[in-house]
Amino acid sequence: MDEPRYVSKVTIVRDHGPIRRAHLPAEDDPIIFGTHDEVREHYGTPRGQYPDHATTLDYVVAAAAG
Repeated sequence: MDEPRYVSKVTIVRDHGPIRRAHLPAEDDPIIFGTHDEVREHYGTPRGQYPDHATTLDYVVAAAAG
């Protein structure tokens, strides 16, 4: 079996609540994940408790569409 050609080295850090920082290769600044709109409502997080950020699902959809 061939060795993997690439292994992504990503680190995720949970700040508080739904807020997470993803440290990605080739990016100087972390990507911030959180919740917004319907997602926030689904999890029962009140508006204004945490800042709105794109969800991990938003990034997956964007990556798959690209």
